[in-house]
Amino acid sequence: MASVTAAEAAAAEWEEAARKVLVARKPCFGLPTACPTCLPVYVYLRMAQVPFDIDVDTSFPDADHIPYVEFGDCVAFNNEKGGVIEYLKEDKILNLNSKHPSASSPDVLSTKAMVSTWLADALQYELWVVSDGSIAHDIYFSDLSWPIGKILHWKKARDVKQLLGITKLNAAEREEEIYQRASAAYDALSLRLGDQTYLFDNSPTDVDALFLGHALFVLNALPDTSVLRGTLQKHDNLVNFAEHHKAQLLESSSSGLGSSSDPSMSSNPRKKASAGRSYKPKPRAKKERTEEEKTFRRRAKYFLATQLVAVLVFLSLLGGVDSSELEDDDGIDYED
Repeated sequence: MASVTAAEAAAAEWEEAARKVLVARKPCFGLPTACPTCLPVYVYLRMAQVPFDIDVDTSFPDADHIPYVEFGDCVAFNNEKGGVIEYLKEDKILNLNSKHPSASSPDVLSTKAMVSTWLADALQYELWVVSDGSIAHDIYFSDLSWPIGKILHWKKARDVKQLLGITKLNAAEREEEIYQRASAAYDALSLRLGDQTYLFDNSPTDVDALFLGHALFVLNALPDTSVLRGTLQKHDNLVNFAEHHKAQLLESSSSGLGSSSDPSMSSNPRKKASAGRSYKPKPRAKKERTEEEKTFRRRAKYFLATQLVAVLVFLSLLGGVDSSELEDDDGIDYED
């Protein structure tokens, strides 16, 4: 009963909120946010025709709570309830699928699972494992000092390899399997879409938002040499789907939806309240800092971070980390 009450309160908060804010990572590659996790949420809100602002958070480059949506005193985090889109659906706040009587059919669910696993895995593989690191740097680490960004990139790449089950012994085999699954997913989506505007019926679902976010990132952020991009481009209807909706949702300025705020603004994660809702403090007016103060704070932050990294590296070496684990395509490698 308490969860139902919390959901109803969140839905009421959504309706009453004068301003809804999507906090995401910064724009790049001609996209309003270049983060492959943030982009589907942006697309979902645009497809639902929800007016919202977008704020950029550069304070937490490796945090999993981003993206998140602030509305009134509530916050929908990416790392809660299956993500922002699932949060909005579960609490009956914003559900594109409600217009589709068959939205819970096995066909829809299997298509969504395919996009969320096979295509998501392939994108993570290209972004963190086989690329030279420049794309991830532009999205996540360009505001950090070089050593911090390099270490965070190495840590993320190692985590992705672990998640995908990649070791030195099975790297080639896993790569082939990842790309085969991605190719099969594109084949199935192309067949599903046909010459329609959306994947299911004549209006969007969360599957459309998930796939469109994926396709826009692949086509605009990945290089021409990308295997995943080349595989997607073999399907003209999928490429046309992405280009059509990009023009409608991302490039159209007449609707006034999804306006950007000052990229220098960043938001911090809020603590979850015991009643089942997430709350944030009301914004307070900021005192404008001088350039000297900004420079001092930035250097202090980097100094503390480098000291922390040094301690962590020392503890890792003390714990018996093999130096061969630090070899990669850039002099760093992964060992399971």
